[in-house]
This record gives sequence, C-alpha cells and structure tokens, in this order.
Amino acid sequence: MRLQSGSQDGFGGDLGGLAGADAICTTAATAVGFGHKTWRAFLSVYNNGTPLHAIDRIGTGPWYDANERLVAMDLAGLTSGDRPAGDAASVNDLPDENGVPGTTLGDTHDILTASNTMGRFDGSSAAASCQDWTDAGAGSPNTVRLGHSWPAQSGRNWIRAHQARGCSPGVNLVQNGPGTGTSVGAGGGWGGIYCFALEP
Repeated sequence: MRLQSGSQDGFGGDLGGLAGADAICTTAATAVGFGHKTWRAFLSVYNNGTPLHAIDRIGTGPWYDANERLVAMDLAGLTSGDRPAGDAASVNDLPDENGVPGTTLGDTHDILTASNTMGRFDGSSAAASCQDWTDAGAGSPNTVRLGHSWPAQSGRNWIRAHQARGCSPGVNLVQNGPGTGTSVGAGGGWGGIYCFALEP
C-alpha cells in the first residue's frame, strides 16, 4: 500500500473506489507473477443505498494464498467461522502477496472490509466505507469495519473485528491497543485490503 500510494502513510480510505481497489490488487499480483488473473478487493460499499457486498465480488472459490495453501474451498468456507476453513498455517496468519505472514511485518493485523462477518456491507451510510473508498479525511471515526488478518485480543474474525479510528492515511506497526488519531492504520497496520482471484 505504501509503495503504490507513493506515501509512507499509504492511501488511507481513498482507494479510488472499488475500481481503484481492484487495480491495487492487480498491481500487487502482477509484481509477483499473478497478473494474468482477475483480482477483486474484498470490500463492501454503500452504493447510494443499494449495497455491493464484498462476498459477492470474489467468485466462488477455491482460493489459495501466495504459498499455494488453501484459504477456503467455497464461500461457505470463508464465512463459517472466525477464520476461513482452510490450511491453519495460512488462515491463522494470512500472508501478503509475497507469501509473508503478517505477524512478521509488525502489528499489521487491521484490514479494511466495511463488512459484517458474512462479508456483507455493515453500516447505514457511505461513511461506513470511507465514502465508498473515496475519502481519506479524518471524518467518520469508529465507523468503518476492519477484519483481523490474524486473531488478536481485540477480535478474531478475519472480516469484522472492530471499527477503524478514521479514514485518513497513517501507519502504526507497534502493538499499542487501539492507537491514537484518525487513521485507518491507528490500531495496527496501514489500511491493508484482502485481494481475491476470481479463478483458482
């Protein structure tokens, strides 16, 4: 996120909408040799009152991580529990596009989703998705849902663990609880997103 945004603080909540977020995923995948696949960001949006749900954007599975370990066979496997029903070594510490587990990169566990535990939009307005991923301001504190790429004291679910402190850019890789400020990374991370290939 830092590399693509050109900033040490990352994008914040302005990912360029869903299309921009998908492009971020495609760029990351291309850098590691998987750009031939179609990529979707696991993000929900309010969409003027007709929500688009993350779970409906990513195909039907199966999905594998960058180390070719199973994340889930199907949609039910993604949402049947706090962690996907795949290889425990993967789903309990979801890796990045290079196959590197998040725990080795600092406190990076907070991942943007704007979704409930079933992968559906979780909110009553676009404020719950940083204005459908076009806003990097300091507004809407404690509104946008985050998942945890690995189980943490503040939540185990990979899609919905707690709320972000805000939508502004910012990185915090130190374990200090909820952190401070209004950035997407305040509680641990840099405003990361999950990326899924539509085909295995």
